[in-house]
Amino acid sequence: MMTTSLQMTRRGFLQGGLGALTLAVTANGLISAVWAADAAPKQYGADGMPGGTVDDPLAFVSIAPDGAVTIVAHRAEMGTGVRTSLPMVVADELEAVWDRVKVVQADANEARYGNQNVDGSRSVRHFLMPMRRVGAAARQMLEAAAAARWSVPVAEVRAAQHEVVHTPTGRRLGYGELAADAARVAVPSGDALKLKAPAEFRFIGKNQVRLVDLEDIGKGQAIYGMDMRLPGMVYAVVARPPVVGGKLRRVDSAKALAVPGVIKVVEIPAMSGAPAFQPLGGVAVVARNTWSAMQGRAALELEWDDGPNGGYDSAAYRQTLEAASRAPGKVMRNEGDAPQAWSRAPEAERYAAEYYVPHLAHASMETPVATVRIQAGRAEVWTSIQNPAAAQDAVARRLKLKSGDVKVNVLLLGGGFGRKSKPDFVDEAAIVAQAMPEGTPVKLVWTREDDIHHDYLHTVSVERLEAVVGKEGKMQSWLHRSAAPTIASLFSDGAKGQQLFESAMSAINMPYLIPNVRVETAEVAAHARIGWFRSVANIPHAFAAQCFIAELAHRAGQDHKQYALDLIGPARKIDPGTMGDAWNYTESPERYPYDTGRLRGVIEAAARGAGWGRELPKGHGLGLAFCYSFMSYTATVVEVAVDDKGGLRVVAVDMAMDCGPQINPERIRAQMEGGAIMGLSLALVGEITFEKGRVKQSNFYDYEVLRHNASPRVIRTHLVNDDHALPPGGVGEPPVPPVAPALCNAIFAATGKRVRSLPVRDAV
Repeated sequence: MMTTSLQMTRRGFLQGGLGALTLAVTANGLISAVWAADAAPKQYGADGMPGGTVDDPLAFVSIAPDGAVTIVAHRAEMGTGVRTSLPMVVADELEAVWDRVKVVQADANEARYGNQNVDGSRSVRHFLMPMRRVGAAARQMLEAAAAARWSVPVAEVRAAQHEVVHTPTGRRLGYGELAADAARVAVPSGDALKLKAPAEFRFIGKNQVRLVDLEDIGKGQAIYGMDMRLPGMVYAVVARPPVVGGKLRRVDSAKALAVPGVIKVVEIPAMSGAPAFQPLGGVAVVARNTWSAMQGRAALELEWDDGPNGGYDSAAYRQTLEAASRAPGKVMRNEGDAPQAWSRAPEAERYAAEYYVPHLAHASMETPVATVRIQAGRAEVWTSIQNPAAAQDAVARRLKLKSGDVKVNVLLLGGGFGRKSKPDFVDEAAIVAQAMPEGTPVKLVWTREDDIHHDYLHTVSVERLEAVVGKEGKMQSWLHRSAAPTIASLFSDGAKGQQLFESAMSAINMPYLIPNVRVETAEVAAHARIGWFRSVANIPHAFAAQCFIAELAHRAGQDHKQYALDLIGPARKIDPGTMGDAWNYTESPERYPYDTGRLRGVIEAAARGAGWGRELPKGHGLGLAFCYSFMSYTATVVEVAVDDKGGLRVVAVDMAMDCGPQINPERIRAQMEGGAIMGLSLALVGEITFEKGRVKQSNFYDYEVLRHNASPRVIRTHLVNDDHALPPGGVGEPPVPPVAPALCNAIFAATGKRVRSLPVRDAV
């Protein structure tokens, strides 16, 4: 067998920690892909990300003579509140008055600001301490400047509430009066840097700072990518191949060019090899307005070659996945001998179940959109993007420019969920702008149909669970086999089977007290663009595992919550590596062990909030599920009501989260509530299907999101363990995975009917 190794591009999946991609080419020409560990010493967390972290106050803070403080937000805002939370951390350590703080958005510049990719629930996790250091350093520089001005020891001065005070005399100088001198003071670092004690925080954890964009959003004045306007702007839409990997055979543009307002037709080069972040190809229509561009596109006469995925049918593919889930796969974790325990166990002690999750679309409220202007050997971009540096790289590569000659202005995102870290739409805009007269701003817009037809979809999955259950319901063996196309197929043409980073999301990293454990993945091919999606592989893995545990508890005649706690066992801290998880979300296993005590804590909190064990009205049921993801612990209890006709109503949701230190509790609760709605939406109605390689759904009438009348009337959030001695966990993604299994477990409690296939829809 011949092998070659390729390093992932700088903008590889989740931006680091995945090592090298090895392509194994066998004698019969088949290609497989595996992620191997880097030979170099492993870097964890932010240190392993492109750009790393920067904690230079001169990069993030400026103070005007009138005392106004400007703080740079270097992470994109898509609803998580990060454009408020991180500057708030700086302001707290700086001892600034928040009403005198202005927040500005950084453009793409990782050399200046550090990593800017907001994938992976990393913003606070990676930048809490750097932003604290930025604020503390700026405060100490102001104190040093004041001490020099007064010719007193720096120990006698103290910054407080936008002023520096000389403690013995009460003399005061405002920040504006000291700013110029402070900027010339050496930046303190290491042992010289003095951070506040948590008891001294004024903003962190206090719920006293509202979103910096709240007023503009409420008044409709906030600028999203779709709101961008420039003088002389033209508009473009693209007719893309209806099948991934398809190519344009023929185009007749005569009728399109005859549409009033249409200016030009531009061919987009066909995708080549693995999809990565490149455009799919096709034909762009440029016009004076979006309506004319859309009408011109509809008038194009197009003929496509569907390519190798033209026969993709999701119903038939489900059967492929089911067959693969029932056959031995690639071993990802192995302790004891689960297959032997299964083969030797009496039939009465065996239990197996299969669970299905379909493809899912991101369906952000704001579709992908980018504006590009090329002028004097430089390009400027305005877009709603999660990964500004990836967009900068894509445009520079397309236009054969240096990265420094491409400016990416980051606008508010109307949702992202991982879709908008993939800059194919920005690349398309650059291609069209290059075809226009120099200096012409081109705004390239995706319609809702474009967004659903050509998304980087969440993977479709069949999960098979097998267990041997002995006396008193104790599990003797656990086998979890996943059959799902992999995200690695984005970067390696023909990659099959989930990789370590996918299996490490709620499949291999399970802490249960079971003597025989085996986790496998089936090597199945991808026929669509598979991308990361809010909470990624935790969604299918947690759905299957959490429903399966509930089924086993019922089979044993035991309370589900108590059964789960017994399965988890006593509070202990587990090295993820001992569970086969060498990935650990790219974080240090010493800093982030798997803490079963914290997992137990959120289970108890969610159950307590929901009144677990109380007597319920007829047709009502409570369901529980829990998950560890992105370094945080979550548990959810859903209450449902099912009427005599099978009508399902979600009555209430209780969500508990332990994310370690709670920097902005209001935003944490908002993300939990949003996660509840999104999780219910995916579970109840979310589904993308294919026929002849084409996505069947088009818009919100057939790819539904949860309607207001179907939303729970009550969502209670329970924040657990606000401990600043702990490293921070993620918040944006962890709320989603437990929702679907908690819902399905509640349906069983109410009706006695198991739901193992999503979406639920009419399954009740």
